[in-house]
Amino acid sequence: MRSKFLVGIILFVFFVISFLTNIIGPLVPDIIHAFNLSLSMAAFLPFSFFLAYGVMSIPSGFLVEYIGEKKVMVLAFFISFCGALIFSINPNYLFYILSLFLIGTGMAMLQVSINPLLRNIGGEKEFAFNSVLGQLFFGLASFISPLIYSYLITRLSVGNEPSNFIILFLKKITFANLRWVSLYWIFATVSFLMCVTLIFTNFPEKKKPVRENKEKLNNYLTIIKNPIVILYFFGIFSYVGLEQGVATWISKFLETYHSIDPQILGAKIISYFWGLMTLGTISGLFLLKLIDSRKILIFFTSSSIISFVLAVFGPQKVSLILFPFVGFFISTMWSIIISLALNSMSRDHGAFSGILVSGIIGGAVFPLIIGIIADFAGLKVGITLLLIPLLYILLIGFWSRPLVNNK
Repeated sequence: MRSKFLVGIILFVFFVISFLTNIIGPLVPDIIHAFNLSLSMAAFLPFSFFLAYGVMSIPSGFLVEYIGEKKVMVLAFFISFCGALIFSINPNYLFYILSLFLIGTGMAMLQVSINPLLRNIGGEKEFAFNSVLGQLFFGLASFISPLIYSYLITRLSVGNEPSNFIILFLKKITFANLRWVSLYWIFATVSFLMCVTLIFTNFPEKKKPVRENKEKLNNYLTIIKNPIVILYFFGIFSYVGLEQGVATWISKFLETYHSIDPQILGAKIISYFWGLMTLGTISGLFLLKLIDSRKILIFFTSSSIISFVLAVFGPQKVSLILFPFVGFFISTMWSIIISLALNSMSRDHGAFSGILVSGIIGGAVFPLIIGIIADFAGLKVGITLLLIPLLYILLIGFWSRPLVNNK
């Protein structure tokens, strides 16, 4: 079954996943002030979100096999809707942790289900192109979400007359000191509408497997003992930890050390971070046609390290410029690590992919450790922890020996 309409639905799902996933970073300063949190307590928020990825990625793969992609996606958006609604109605710290875990669970289920579905409905020959298109939609949402946050905060602030019905409604249902919670009312609405849309959308039927799942479980247990699998798992673990560590703490870092307004300029810097990451992804596509992926990984990671160190220890102007450029230089890491990993094994790619995706839990671990260190030694010391995943990824470029090199 080939359908451009269904491909469009899937691309919008990529957009929604990114919008809900990458908004936490711009909100961190507001969250800290609103609930009077230490940096460690604030770090538990992205931890609870990305913990769901680590817990749910492999079970979601089995669930897709049993009930099909469509039902998993409907269930995922319903869980996300419940999570966003719980916090919107009860905006407090504990409910926020629960809310983010539920939203993260929904996003993990979507991540696992949309890629095989995109391959099926878009065609195998178009899968690579559609996957890149999906990543562009993903990047676009990450770029837009901080700007929408700034717009809402500005329009909902005291003294501004509501300019339209939506702003007027959001102003009535949010507290004056918690205007950023309006984003979660929007998330709840979008998740509910996506849930309804998918129920009434016809997707290809999923054939139920007979004994395949028991064999898959055995594959997981067998290959997880392979040292190559473990090394690449930590590659994905390091990358997502790096990406989320930077995105989560940029705004608070700029507020703390350079007195940057997190609601306006801080949000813009995070937006530029994701925007340049999207541009980096596009440039990486061209470079991969010309240069060995390991060389690109070494060059881009080295550039990331230099940019990151200068952004952390440099003056305000340098930080404002180079933090977004860290996004540009880390943009190729995910796809290169995944391709090197899968090209380093001759079989069991499905099970290997599931294990790699579970490495997204790194996005929970690194921001949390940074927050804990920051409470004792300062955020500048805490954020330098990200040099560890950067150095690990750099080493992948040297020790990786894929069976097949990129063309």
